[in-house]
Amino acid sequence: MKLRAFPVFLAFLVMGFLDAVGPFVSLAKKDFQLSNAVASLIPFVGLSMFGLLSVPTGLFQSRHGKKIVLMSGLAFSLAGVLLASIGLNSFPRFLVTIVMLGAGTAILQVAGNPIMRDVSRAGKYARNLTLAQFVKAIGSLSGPVLPVILARYFGASWTMIFPIYSVALIVALAAAGMLKVPAEKETATVATLRSCASLLRNPFMLAMTCAIFLYVGAEVSVSAGIPLFLKERFGLDVGRIGLLGTGLFFLALTIGRFCGGMILNWVKPAQFLVATCVVSLAGFVAILVPVGGVAAVGFFVVGVGFANIFPLVFSTAVERLPERANEISGLLVTAIVGGAVLPLMMGLVADHSSVRISLAVPIAAILYVSVMALVQLRAGSGNRQKETVASEA
Repeated sequence: MKLRAFPVFLAFLVMGFLDAVGPFVSLAKKDFQLSNAVASLIPFVGLSMFGLLSVPTGLFQSRHGKKIVLMSGLAFSLAGVLLASIGLNSFPRFLVTIVMLGAGTAILQVAGNPIMRDVSRAGKYARNLTLAQFVKAIGSLSGPVLPVILARYFGASWTMIFPIYSVALIVALAAAGMLKVPAEKETATVATLRSCASLLRNPFMLAMTCAIFLYVGAEVSVSAGIPLFLKERFGLDVGRIGLLGTGLFFLALTIGRFCGGMILNWVKPAQFLVATCVVSLAGFVAILVPVGGVAAVGFFVVGVGFANIFPLVFSTAVERLPERANEISGLLVTAIVGGAVLPLMMGLVADHSSVRISLAVPIAAILYVSVMALVQLRAGSGNRQKETVASEA
């Protein structure tokens, strides 16, 4: 059935809602009169759910099935946004909303990729999964774009985004309830805490895990810091103009993911990873130029560079040890918790210096990923040379 995958596409759409934690930092900071460090608790509490729930959810899923896990994730997210829809009269209540949204998204991430394979026709899984990532990016764009639209055209508070999210989640949950999933198949290996942790003894897997941890942290740090940077550096209003910078960043991510899928038809992943890191660092250089237009272009360039780092690192790790794909997936999804840690570090640096100086946190993270990418590219070239010599001999 052609529409069989439609409920899963809706689930990917609402997965993108958690990315709004970046834009929420500046908005909540203004409304609740928060310091940079305290405001950074917003992405911290949301993305820490990946570290806490990813592996346990995978174990639950192997026993009870993907559909119930998918619906559970949607239900958690819905409960969180409904709480915010009633009214946000305190910062602790807002944090509870973010925790529930983060928990729901973490659960959805565990179920989303495998269930898409179950509902896709033969030979269409890769296409559907690529399209699902694009749909998720649309959900991510809602975070920076909707508050601006609500304020500019309706004179409404940014918190009205939560009733909109509630409607989308209700529709997604209803669609998931009608989802027909084929009988579950036994997997060759089941991810456990012990098996995932054992991978860290492998230097390559340790490096890849650190790369995911640092990259996700850098992405959330940048998306959260754009409005604060534009306000501090150029005096732009956070509620109306500053968030457009975040929207530009997420638009760049969306465009970059679409283009990356085409580029990888001709360019090897290891080479493309190095190229994306170079583009990201070039964007950071432009951001530091004291000209508003150049800084805006810089954020866009960083977004284009960031767009494909996660899937490139993730796929490279799985291809190294495909027989342990379950453990690798559990470990790397857990590493998304970096999106909780690095923004908090960035907030602390901003409080003791400036938002501009705090950009050193994501820059250092991408420098690490760049070095790792170069090492892997050279290692791959060395292996190919050895194979060529051996074949000639």
